[in-house]
Amino acid sequence: MFTGIITDIGDILEVEQRGDLRARIATSYDVGGIDIGASIACDGVCLTVIATGTDPKPWFDVEISGETVSVTNIGRNGWSAGKLVNLERALRVGDELGGHIVSGHVDGLAEIVAIEAEGDSKRFRFKAPDDLARFIAPKGSVALNGTSLTVNEVDGAEFGVNIIPHTQMVTNWGKAVADDAVNLEVDTMARYVARLQDWG
Repeated sequence: MFTGIITDIGDILEVEQRGDLRARIATSYDVGGIDIGASIACDGVCLTVIATGTDPKPWFDVEISGETVSVTNIGRNGWSAGKLVNLERALRVGDELGGHIVSGHVDGLAEIVAIEAEGDSKRFRFKAPDDLARFIAPKGSVALNGTSLTVNEVDGAEFGVNIIPHTQMVTNWGKAVADDAVNLEVDTMARYVARLQDWG
């Protein structure tokens, strides 16, 4: 379980196909405090740590199944050395819940339709898959590449969010461009409300 509050930007050092895809990600986390088997959200995808090290800089390895590659932007955008990914360690009992409850299970891919400056912030417009658009509501929460964001407006399958300068600096959103595919996880509460309405 995660909160959507990004705590590091990881730098992919290498990617190798070994049956499943294996990636090595450099981090500023103290890898001595990361247990093998721990969960870390990487661009919003919950992945399991299988190895750690410190040479030439702190890093951790993850394995990524073919299923995960096929349903996330790992397959669409491709992970390769030098790519920056948003990182968040799993929520611990007693941690502050600064964003919203995020599972790290990506529902689908949204596409960046446009990016416009709005003051010092940037207004991003996304297009969601049609089957997920019903779960996105104005002033509701979404996780995009693992980042908890508030929806400003919704127009059919398109929706907009503002990303403030601080968020652009401490995440990989400062590098985002139009047409990028981003991992979308809808708010669990919205999913349950829609399910209850279906049963109504």
